[in-house]
Amino acid sequence: QVQLVESGGGSVQAGGSLRLSCALSGITFDESSFGWYRQTPGNQREAVATIRTNGESIYTDSVKGRFTVSGDNAQNTIELQMNSLQPEDTAVYYCNVVKYSFGIPRDYWGKGTLVTVSS
Repeated sequence: QVQLVESGGGSVQAGGSLRLSCALSGITFDESSFGWYRQTPGNQREAVATIRTNGESIYTDSVKGRFTVSGDNAQNTIELQMNSLQPEDTAVYYCNVVKYSFGIPRDYWGKGTLVTVSS
């Protein structure tokens, strides 16, 4: 059974840092694209930081220079280091792994972790 479990969310003041972690079981992120998305009430889920199958990191403009996505093969986890957090970063953050079979993508999602940034 595939499970993605996020942790590390919480409340922080503007300018602070948090590190999110996503523990994978039943799946690895080898030969996959993976990363983090976020969603606020009434809005679509948006990609925040992802790593493509070729190893290229992609960040949404608003987090460039502040967030860093990484994968730990030994621990089978996906991490998101978030620095200089701003109130607009407040959202539920989801980790995601996309596996490809014969070129067909299949998405796996965690249940999310809430990040709240106060001014």
